[in-house]
Amino acid sequence: MSDTERSNRAVYWGTGRRKTAVARVRLVPGEGKVVINGKPGDLYLQFNPTYIAGVKAPLETLGLENEYDVLVNAHGGGVTGQADAIRLGVARALCELAPENRKPLKVEGYMTRDPRCKERRKYGLKKARKAPQYSKR
Repeated sequence: MSDTERSNRAVYWGTGRRKTAVARVRLVPGEGKVVINGKPGDLYLQFNPTYIAGVKAPLETLGLENEYDVLVNAHGGGVTGQADAIRLGVARALCELAPENRKPLKVEGYMTRDPRCKERRKYGLKKARKAPQYSKR
């Protein structure tokens, strides 16, 4: 593919985050392949049907699963966090594709960022909330 063809192709970006995982997602016109960090999506997601279905869910909601390739750079966190980050990134990229896509994605819950992350450790405590054993004497 030449540079002019590559520059004429529409590319839509979306960033997803979950816990400490960050996924930069590109939607490129294609036939529905998912590539994560240079590997096929199902191999990267360990052939787990829940993770694979979650990544493709925003596309299936809009009926676009065979029209766009999903190219992802993901880092941080574990497989679960990265899968959820990718799902949010795909949903945000679809909103960039067409603003009217936002409403059905929001109804399904794909536009919500899951803010839960590990709480920081406080001084004087063993963990975030675990105190040392109390001793009366």
